[in-house]
Amino acid sequence: MDQPLTSAPEPGPFALLRPHWRLVLACFLGWFLDAFDQVALLLVLPEIGKDFRVSLTAMGLVITAQSLGRILGNVGWGWLADRYGRKLTFMLGVIWFAAFSGMSGLAWSYGALLVIQLFFGMGFGGEWTASASLLMETVPEKASSVASSLMMAGYEFGFFAAAGAQAVLLPAFGWRSLFFVGLVPALLAIFIRVGIHESPVWLRTQEEKKAGGERQAAASPPFRMDPAAWQACLFMAALQFQTAAVYNFYPTLLKTTHGFGPDGLFAAVAAYSVGSIAGKLLCGWATTRLGERAVILVCIAITVAGIVPFASAGRLALVVPTALTLGASSSGVFALVPHFLSQRFADAVRSFGMGIAYAVAAFTQGIATFVIPWTGGDVGLAKAMEGFVVLASILMAGVIARQPRVLPGRGSTAPALP
Repeated sequence: MDQPLTSAPEPGPFALLRPHWRLVLACFLGWFLDAFDQVALLLVLPEIGKDFRVSLTAMGLVITAQSLGRILGNVGWGWLADRYGRKLTFMLGVIWFAAFSGMSGLAWSYGALLVIQLFFGMGFGGEWTASASLLMETVPEKASSVASSLMMAGYEFGFFAAAGAQAVLLPAFGWRSLFFVGLVPALLAIFIRVGIHESPVWLRTQEEKKAGGERQAAASPPFRMDPAAWQACLFMAALQFQTAAVYNFYPTLLKTTHGFGPDGLFAAVAAYSVGSIAGKLLCGWATTRLGERAVILVCIAITVAGIVPFASAGRLALVVPTALTLGASSSGVFALVPHFLSQRFADAVRSFGMGIAYAVAAFTQGIATFVIPWTGGDVGLAKAMEGFVVLASILMAGVIARQPRVLPGRGSTAPALP
């Protein structure tokens, strides 16, 4: 008797990503190096302020300048990525932010640092926009949420590396040495140039335009703020404000309020980073089974419940578990950002649309980095962090409560929210 035929088991997301390991690694490293350079600034805000004789609020304006640069970079480089390709824009963004990171170590005044960080932010924003679009348009749909989480986990590895570098370099060589390390990312451009292919979605769009001539080019959908785009922008605004309230001034809180030295600071930041890595990978995996909305809402609930012990813990025995928890929940949501945004913009304007959404987030972060220390001057930095996290979390939950009727990117990216 013939044996019944059995179908082969469907490959899991990690098996589907195996042929794309070079691209996943490049996007991971791009975000890792971005994070190292950005977090290096956050870790040494008090030291730079002391050297330049400016207040913490004034140093918050340096982060605001960086955020303004990210706005310009996200929008401008997003447009370039749609016009000239994701791969080229990815490479140029990496070289750009590496150069201005190194220049930050040469800053001769507070004003010079403001300008340099503005230009650094342009490369920071451009690198993310191009690499996220390239990744989401290349990997299989069923693996896109996992690919998204792997890329975004690079930030935590960069955070961890920056914390380790400051513990070693800051006491011996001063804050400038951390920025000179930021020249290393330029080497990533070589890896991108040699081992990464252009987005098949972008290539197909260009072929369609070429085949159809001017009439096809005219028929390409322009960017517009439809409900899906509004949801993307509002979600990113609330998420970035929440994230800024959780970690932008966490190193400063530990140093100035709780009296932690470099070793204690490293332990706290390392715990946050480990929690973030685990949270992002778990969020990416859980989304393949539960959907984005459920995963995001669970993370919001954990963040709201944990923010008070996170900001109030003054002993290392309490700091480590609370940092692990908040890292996993508040930062874990970021694992889904490329996956979430890519569904909300059509192929022809995806990179520009994702850049707009991330520019809104950068603008919100710029506001947060000024408002939080300003409010903290009256109520204390810990209370300011707690209040703004709760407010931003409520806004996030409200934004994702209702699904847009049409998702322009659906079909070329991962499935929509359930």
